[in-house]
Amino acid sequence: MVSIGFRARRRLGRSPRGRLTVPVRALSALALAGSLLLGGCAATSSDGPMIFWSFTGIQQGEQVDRYLEAHPDARIELSEVGTSAETADALTAALAAGRAPDLVLIQGDDLPRFLAAEDRFLDLRDFGGEDVGGDYLEWARDAATAVGGKVIGVPTDVGGMALAYRADLFAAAGLPTEPEEVAALWPTWEDFVETGIRFSARSDVAFVDNVSTTVFVNAANQLPVKYYGDDGELVHAANSGLEHAFDVALRAHEAGISAGAAAFTPGWSAATAGGDFAVMPAPSWMLRVIRSTAPDTHGAWRITSVPGVAGNWGGSYLAIPAGAQHPEAAWDYIAATQAPRAQLEHFESGGPLPASRDPYDQGAFASYGDDFFGPSRIGEVLTRSIVDMPAVRQGPASTTVNTAFVQTLAAVEQGSIRPATAWRSALDAIAVALPPSAAVDGADDR
Repeated sequence: MVSIGFRARRRLGRSPRGRLTVPVRALSALALAGSLLLGGCAATSSDGPMIFWSFTGIQQGEQVDRYLEAHPDARIELSEVGTSAETADALTAALAAGRAPDLVLIQGDDLPRFLAAEDRFLDLRDFGGEDVGGDYLEWARDAATAVGGKVIGVPTDVGGMALAYRADLFAAAGLPTEPEEVAALWPTWEDFVETGIRFSARSDVAFVDNVSTTVFVNAANQLPVKYYGDDGELVHAANSGLEHAFDVALRAHEAGISAGAAAFTPGWSAATAGGDFAVMPAPSWMLRVIRSTAPDTHGAWRITSVPGVAGNWGGSYLAIPAGAQHPEAAWDYIAATQAPRAQLEHFESGGPLPASRDPYDQGAFASYGDDFFGPSRIGEVLTRSIVDMPAVRQGPASTTVNTAFVQTLAAVEQGSIRPATAWRSALDAIAVALPPSAAVDGADDR
């Protein structure tokens, strides 16, 4: 068994190799969970394969294939459930029904609601020892650690923040084009907006794709206190730092520097490929999105730091539900695929940014670059963004709150909400959306 900086206690004897990938789309949470439970019911007998649920778009199938090549006797049934939100909803239903998979990938934004139901998951310290998270970035490890010390997930990746910009469009507008010079234009988010105003006065294209994700999400992700306070209570409504991030996004909209293209929509993809804006967010996982969405822009983009430099957007965790029929097989997969070297190799093959600290401490990542983004020092930018980032407390309703803020700003850009009433509109939407308890199946918050 591969170690993750700790001694793995036991090893599974495997049965003949096999793998099934089951994509699931556009189903209600109840129907989705039901269909997966039916498949999982037949597959989790004592001699069946390990049942693994993942969300789509993150190359988990490729990682499973590599694992199976190295472990030819293993059997894994991979179900790519849908989006990360669909996967989380299906898992919630499965946990309530007592019919969960053996292993599940949970997106970082969804993790808090499952941490609030820690009894529904196995403590990974029972497999890897007390130092199960010792090899990982501290804030990433802490996000999967309950108050009493129970570890319910191992971080597979993080999403160091950066910005992508079109060097050719910057040059045409008379702005600097080298990444270090561009970063110097915007030490603060206010400076970022002012740079956008300068750019827009000299260009026929928009400065940013939108203000909801490029400005608000990035700025909010840098706050030491975001939606939850240290006592575990929601503080979004009275958080002056959060309101400031929201106001800066509104200022960017009112300055007329945004294309108003909502992220990940067909219009946004077309605008990315067509050069309709000059700047967009580039957390580590977005690099692959840019390459695939706008392949003809090879060499035109550059990567540089966000205002304030530090911050994280994204990341996932592997967890073993308490009802797992093959917990040893699940742990064996975690230990082999999430070791520091394995995470670095996965990134180098096109996967997500490592959550293990070793690639950053050893300098193995700092020199990373990609010809698609010209001479950008991508590894250096991403390293600075995440290595010393403070932990930010999340909670069961973090995704709900974030979605309301983002959707409100999108509505402002579409003209259906006035900027003057946007903050109150977002708070009202959150109040309506929050359930009586944000925990899984009524479990208490941390």
